[in-house]
Amino acid sequence: MTSAGDAQLVQIVDAAVADAARRAGAWLKCAPGCMQCCYGVFAISQLDAARLRDGLAALEASDPARAAAVRERARAVRLRLAAEFPGDAATGGLDEGRAEEFESFGNDEACPALDRATGLCDLYAARPMTCRVFGPPLRTEEGLGVCELCFVGAGEDEVARCEVHLECDAIEDALNRGVESASGISGETIVAWALAR
Repeated sequence: MTSAGDAQLVQIVDAAVADAARRAGAWLKCAPGCMQCCYGVFAISQLDAARLRDGLAALEASDPARAAAVRERARAVRLRLAAEFPGDAATGGLDEGRAEEFESFGNDEACPALDRATGLCDLYAARPMTCRVFGPPLRTEEGLGVCELCFVGAGEDEVARCEVHLECDAIEDALNRGVESASGISGETIVAWALAR
């Protein structure tokens, strides 16, 4: 179960992304029904995994049929990917030493939280940090990254002007350590393993 601290973290991140989206205006193409970022697996923290499980539990209380569909999609993805999982397929823990394998792992898989019929995320309020910050320009170790559908034709200065400014790594790291300590599970996983429990 996530904490009040996680709710504050989500609020900080969502506010920073909303500010970047305001500055980006029409350059930002993200909208309900766009599913570009919903395909391909990516690593999530144990904090993200706990938030997703909390979101699924809330969905089970409000809409059991939708929650069952999410859980079934997660199980199906897990079944398809288990043999090639770059880590411990039983626990879902990713092996940091197999990062190169992860680059080509599950790239065609839809996120289990995605309802492909509507193009919407069934766990939108509980989505991982990667999902929350995708779209507007975000600085990483590789440079300034942006969704390939956004900022088409924009100059470097325009892209940089719309950069997301996050200053919450220390908060997120502390919250993640707390979740890992409480659960006894550490390291990263992927959405399907977080939801198929």
